[in-house]
Amino acid sequence: MTAKEYMEQARYLDMQINSKIEQVRTLNELATKVTTVYSDMPHSPNRNTGRMEETIAKIIDLESEIDRDIDALVDLKQEVKTAISKVEDEKYRVLLELRYINQKSWEEIANQLGYDLRYTHKIHGRALQKITVPEKRH
Repeated sequence: MTAKEYMEQARYLDMQINSKIEQVRTLNELATKVTTVYSDMPHSPNRNTGRMEETIAKIIDLESEIDRDIDALVDLKQEVKTAISKVEDEKYRVLLELRYINQKSWEEIANQLGYDLRYTHKIHGRALQKITVPEKRH
C-alpha cells in the first residue's frame, strides 16, 4: 500500500459512512410515509405491518453498520494522525492534516496555506514521501 492509499482510507470510509447515513434517511422517510386510501371495502389493518417491520429492521442493521464504521474511522484517523505527527517538516504536517484529517479540498488547502494550487500539489507529493505506512496496513 502506498502512502497516498494509506492516507486516503479515512476519506473513503467517511464517504461510505455518509452514504449509509443517507440510506438511513431514505428508509426513515419510507417508513414514515403514510398514504390513505379511501374505500368502502373492508381492509386488513395489518396489511403493511410486514413491510414496515422489514424497513425498521433494515434501518437498525444499517445504523449498527454506521456505528461500527464510525468506530473504525476514529481509530483510523488516530493512526493517520500518529503517522503525520512523525513528519518533521511543519509545512508538510499541516498540509497532510488539512487534507487527510480535516478532509479539506485542494483549493481550500492552497488558500489556507497561501500557496497556488500547483505548488500545493507539489509539496503534497513531498509530504507523502515522508509518511511511513504502518506494517499492519500493508
